[in-house]
Amino acid sequence: MVFQSFNLFPREVLSLVADLRADGMTMVLATHEMGFAREVADEVCFLSDGAIVERGAPAQLFTAPEHESTQRFLRRLLEARRL
Repeated sequence: MVFQSFNLFPREVLSLVADLRADGMTMVLATHEMGFAREVADEVCFLSDGAIVERGAPAQLFTAPEHESTQRFLRRLLEARRL
C-alpha cells in the first residue's frame, strides 16, 4: 500500500491498524508517528543510520531511553510538541 501525501498515515489507516491489533494480528510497522507507536506497539525499535540502536516496551523506551540518539530524537519531538 502506498500513500501519496505528506501525512503517510492518515487517521483512517491508523484506525485500521489499531483495529487489526485489537483483533490479534501481528504486524511490523515502520512509522514516524511516535504517539501512535506508543499507544499500539508491544515493542518499539528505534533505528539510527539503518541500524536498531534501542528496543523495548513503549513505556520504557519513551520514558527512559538509554541510547543517546533515542534521547535526542525524543527530546526534539517533545520540544516540537509532536509527542
